[in-house]
Amino acid sequence: MSAGKRVRPVPETVTVTIDGTPGQAWAGQSVTAVLVSAGIWPLRRNPVNGQLRGPFCGMGVCLECEVTIDGRPGSRSCTAHVTDGMDIRTATHG
Repeated sequence: MSAGKRVRPVPETVTVTIDGTPGQAWAGQSVTAVLVSAGIWPLRRNPVNGQLRGPFCGMGVCLECEVTIDGRPGSRSCTAHVTDGMDIRTATHG
């Protein structure tokens, strides 16, 4: 290694379950980032008109990214960080 070149640490990989399907994520990554990188953009349905909703503001204000995390409905996926064994459920059905 040459002087002055920084070595980035390799992030820890954790296992999460998304709608019943196991997958890998980096520890500390936001739940929204994990879902979007898995190709899951719609996360819930609007309770008034039933339209699919997904992450919008990315900072916990708009509530469009709410999912169920480890059995807790209404969890803001953009402000939650993944941990090993986390169970994430979207609500895009029915």
